[in-house]
Amino acid sequence: MTRTDLAPAPDIDTHLATDTALLERLVRAVETMTAVSDPEIRTYSPADAAALLGKTENWVTEQIQYGAIPYTRIGKTPRMTAAHIRWVLQNGEVMPHQYSPRALAA
Repeated sequence: MTRTDLAPAPDIDTHLATDTALLERLVRAVETMTAVSDPEIRTYSPADAAALLGKTENWVTEQIQYGAIPYTRIGKTPRMTAAHIRWVLQNGEVMPHQYSPRALAA
């Protein structure tokens, strides 16, 4: 007795339909997981934050290590939110002194 005698031949069309349906469900699940509806919840890696800030990834990483800029940790990975990036932009702003030559010329 051989293996082919024990089990009927698989129906290729049935397997193909099952695989296609499974693949479609998997794609929908991944799309819903990756789609962040609220941009305030999205976190940025130091490399992403550096691109937004116009700095290097090394600069962002060093500032996080020094505690000079806000961040959050997800596991062991430092991440920045949109609010953290806005904080860096706002607190890095330097206003001219009221007696500076440029302020007097204006």
